Amino acid sequence: MIVATMFLLTMMRSSPELGTHEGRCRPGEAGPAILVDVAGLRDRKGLLRLELYPANDDDFLADDNVLLSAGKAFARVDAPVPETAAVRICIKVPRPGSYALSLLHDRNANRRFDLAGDGIGFPGNPRLGWSRPSAQRAAVQAGSGVTHVGIRLNYRRGLSMRPLEAP
Repeated sequence: MIVATMFLLTMMRSSPELGTHEGRCRPGEAGPAILVDVAGLRDRKGLLRLELYPANDDDFLADDNVLLSAGKAFARVDAPVPETAAVRICIKVPRPGSYALSLLHDRNANRRFDLAGDGIGFPGNPRLGWSRPSAQRAAVQAGSGVTHVGIRLNYRRGLSMRPLEAP
């Protein structure tokens, strides 16, 4: 029965709502959470999607259904890009520890990555090229309170993915 249930969960389509309850920061909560300062936006339209994964290469950027059905860490926060002011987005973490993050600037708000126009970024701002960074390069060590981290977005520029301007 458990195997059949796991099989069905992994065969279900991912939903934009998966992990959003687990990831939502609430006013007055002390943590544990990660507060991301976003830099390098191309424009102020669309959505930001911040996702939290286990900090290992097997689980980093894996299907959300698979992670949740296996009881692994996964959380997601979607937020509209603010029209003005500094851009910050917060995500709760299950407990203090190491987690990998990805941040998508979904410019057309279709809830998926479009190479032609969307931006992507990771903590530590690793050089992207055409491949994803390792989980270790995109990892953050979250404490028991609110951990602050910066992410610079990268957009397609010619034949590469890179920031719009040098940091």
